[in-house]
Amino acid sequence: MTILLFFIAYLVGSIPTALLVGKYAFNIDIREHGSNNPGATNTLRVLGKKAAIFVLLVDVGKGVVAASLPALFSVEIDPLLPGLIAVVGHCFPIFAGFRGGKAIATTAGVLLITNIWMFLAAYVAFVFVIFVTKYVFYGSLTVGLTLLFYSLFTPGLTYELIFSIFLLLLIFLHRSNINNFIHNNEPKINDKRIKDDRIPPKSHAKRA
Repeated sequence: MTILLFFIAYLVGSIPTALLVGKYAFNIDIREHGSNNPGATNTLRVLGKKAAIFVLLVDVGKGVVAASLPALFSVEIDPLLPGLIAVVGHCFPIFAGFRGGKAIATTAGVLLITNIWMFLAAYVAFVFVIFVTKYVFYGSLTVGLTLLFYSLFTPGLTYELIFSIFLLLLIFLHRSNINNFIHNNEPKINDKRIKDDRIPPKSHAKRA
């Protein structure tokens, strides 16, 4: 049953929300626009606030559903485990050629179910770092660092191992952002050039 639970969690995480919104509402592949990332941040950059809010809520919901599976199926395992399997699915979705998002929204959903204090610590730090630096990828990496730091005060070594791997995953997923930053090409959230990436809905495009 545990393996089946993990499989379901992976499939839930693999739902490519931003890709579907881009395809059916805007007639584009969002992975070919903006930062090329099919996540909520790039959805905001390319498709606007309404689309971004929808993508964010669904991606958070994927984490909530996955972390709730042990309770739904009465399986005695840590809900963090299927939750993180869903995060892997979000990052490497079978339904989208294994080209997915960068884990932040779905991880938030997982932590909302598994550990609200860990959620608050990670995502207050996320917002604070973005506010100070104006770089979203800094905030994303801070989530991983905060979770690892928090795990140091959790009994046992399991969480320390899990969040050490998670931080390495975040670094891998944000490698293009890090490279862009090194070469002074990573845009800040207040960079006016970001507006040039905005795509109108396909219904508006037909009227043009």
